Amino acid sequence: MEIIAGIAVLAALFCIRAVALHVRRGTVACSVRTGERGWQSGVARYAGGELHWVPFLGLRLRPRHAIARRGLIVSRRRPLDAGEGPEGYWMVEAGPIALAMSEDALTGFLAWLESAPPSAHLDPA
Repeated sequence: MEIIAGIAVLAALFCIRAVALHVRRGTVACSVRTGERGWQSGVARYAGGELHWVPFLGLRLRPRHAIARRGLIVSRRRPLDAGEGPEGYWMVEAGPIALAMSEDALTGFLAWLESAPPSAHLDPA
C-alpha cells in the first residue's frame, strides 16, 4: 500500500509540475537537440535576453538550457521531415543547439531575435 501511495504522490507532483510549466506566461512547446542526441521535449520561455528551456520530464522547474540572444545567429531553419521529429514543427539551428517548434512559435522566436537592440548581435567581449 505504501508503494502505491508513493507512486500516486510522484504522479501528482509530475502533474503539478506540468501545469506549472504550461500556465507560465510566454511559454511554448519546444524540443531541443544537442549534438547527435535525439529530440528532448519541453517548454521554452522568454526571459529578458535569454530563452530558457525546461524539459517535460524531470522534477526541477529551473531551465536546463539558457540561450542568450546576444550573439545568437540562426544558421539554418527548415521544416522537419516525417519521422525526424514532431510533425509540423520547424527546426532552427543556432550554434551548438537545435530547436524544434511549431510555425507560430518559430515566428515568435524570430521576432524575439529581431527585436533585440542593435548592439545585441555583436559578439560578447
